[in-house]
Amino acid sequence: MMTEISAILNMLEGGFSQFRVLVVGDLMLDRYILGEVERISPEAPVPVIRHAERYERPGGAANVAMNLAGLGCKTFLAGLWGDDSDQAELAKLMESAEIDTTGVLKGSLPTISKTRIIGRTQQLLRLDIESRDKPAPIDLERLRERAVALTSRMHAVVLSDYAKGALTGEICHAVIAAARAAGIPVLVDPKTSDFSKYAGATTVCPNLNELSMATGVPAYETTQLIAAGEKLLDPHQIDFLTVTMSEKGIRILSPGASYHSPARVRQVFDVSGAGDTVIATLAACLASGLQRETAVDLANVAAGIVVGKLGTVPIAHHELIAALTPSSGTASGEKILDFDRVQLRAAEWRAAGETIVFTNGCFDLLHVGHITLLEHCRSFGSKLILGLNTDASVSRLKGPSRPVVGERERARVMAALAAVDAVVLFDEPTPLELIQALKPGVLVKGGDYTVASVVGHEDVLANGGRVEIVPTVEGFSTTNIIKKLTVSA
Repeated sequence: MMTEISAILNMLEGGFSQFRVLVVGDLMLDRYILGEVERISPEAPVPVIRHAERYERPGGAANVAMNLAGLGCKTFLAGLWGDDSDQAELAKLMESAEIDTTGVLKGSLPTISKTRIIGRTQQLLRLDIESRDKPAPIDLERLRERAVALTSRMHAVVLSDYAKGALTGEICHAVIAAARAAGIPVLVDPKTSDFSKYAGATTVCPNLNELSMATGVPAYETTQLIAAGEKLLDPHQIDFLTVTMSEKGIRILSPGASYHSPARVRQVFDVSGAGDTVIATLAACLASGLQRETAVDLANVAAGIVVGKLGTVPIAHHELIAALTPSSGTASGEKILDFDRVQLRAAEWRAAGETIVFTNGCFDLLHVGHITLLEHCRSFGSKLILGLNTDASVSRLKGPSRPVVGERERARVMAALAAVDAVVLFDEPTPLELIQALKPGVLVKGGDYTVASVVGHEDVLANGGRVEIVPTVEGFSTTNIIKKLTVSA
């Protein structure tokens, strides 16, 4: 899974910001009213909810844009909204996420909104405000022109079709043709059974029910449904289908081949917006040139994160970094970071709510005392960053005959340990600069120290962290090992 993990982490840690992605589609405002249900109304057999909280989030194509922005992409949005208070609220949310809305036009219809009333975690009622009328032809023509003009400046385009009228066949065909002419991928989230509307797209991303509508094969007959889906590709000149299969994962269907990415098992809390997260992640990956199989794997991880949240919540790149960098599942080479990258990694982990632990040392010849220290470090938090003295630094501390093992080899050995999440070399006499830059929540030192004598303790305590002292394991040290080897020789 995800053989391009290094490229993915590079992208998530700033690289996606190089890419521009346009989302064209139906814009909505999702409103949530939360409270407690304490009784049944005496006026009618309905629950009475005592209001506790209300908030708004972008929905539909606007949520796709929010996911792209959360991944770090430069995001552009094109669509229609009204001239009303919901439009003002949605525009404010887009602005706060730094999403470019020059492609969004004020049409003659009201802004689409969906209000969900939730008691504790149970949705009790949904109120949709939208017109049954179609957008005015002049509004659609202006939208087509604006979307096509923007497409030539992008690295990828997403057509987010919620069947609310913004994505007509003419607009879809025009945007797809412009994207193809520009040599960029165009991805479609479909809401119609006629895939000819999306002819020429790089990929169309239906769920099982949407694929069932397009093929006429029942959604529960998975094998026959997949076979029927493959037959849609050639007539509509679609490069591949990306089929989301709920708890079964995501499957790529392409001529003569397929790829299946199993679902990443998590507790499902709310599936709202999961499809938006999938297509946004796919678009970001394809825009950056990652392989489509890698893109699907990453989209699967992202979807697994957002379904564990209440409501329409976009993915954030720090959440993906935290999910992709468990110490037990990351190759040792991916854990060895330079100063700038370890700063970024630490910032992403903090944003994801991880407790960062920092310790440092020479770790010349690994022994049980080192292992004990690292086990204690792991018990103090969820992410462990190890500051490792360079060869020059070790020589200054231990003498010209040290280290026995070079810094590259020592870094690889330490990074291979399951307890360690990141290794960074430092050449300074102390790791103070690293500690100040990384802002760990827990600073750990092994040996006969007091908190006041540990380098960096002031900074950690000032940031609300703590210092832990792990006693040395008697009888175990690199110096003793070297002495034994010398005597044996």
